[in-house]
Amino acid sequence: MAVVNTKFIDDISASGSFNAAACMNCGVCTAVCPMGQDLLPRQLFRYAVIGVEEKILEHQETIFSCLMCRMCEQNCPAGVKITENVRTLRGYINRTVFGLSRV
Repeated sequence: MAVVNTKFIDDISASGSFNAAACMNCGVCTAVCPMGQDLLPRQLFRYAVIGVEEKILEHQETIFSCLMCRMCEQNCPAGVKITENVRTLRGYINRTVFGLSRV
């Protein structure tokens, strides 16, 4: 059972650059991903927007395996800043899981 953390989206979007809510969940990003990541970014962003923090933390390896090549972002019809969103999630994980300051 997933627990919804209503404060989670506020925590990760504090930087002001997290625009995952704009994602239309169309799947273009996953279709053009050279890594073939089914989870990244469409489902990942949905987890973030609805506040399922445990799913974000569960998929740390996927988040950190993104090449940041921006193919997904360049093809996104909604203009989602996918690479910046992934960076924001990485920063959140670094702070909450590893205790590191902003990277």
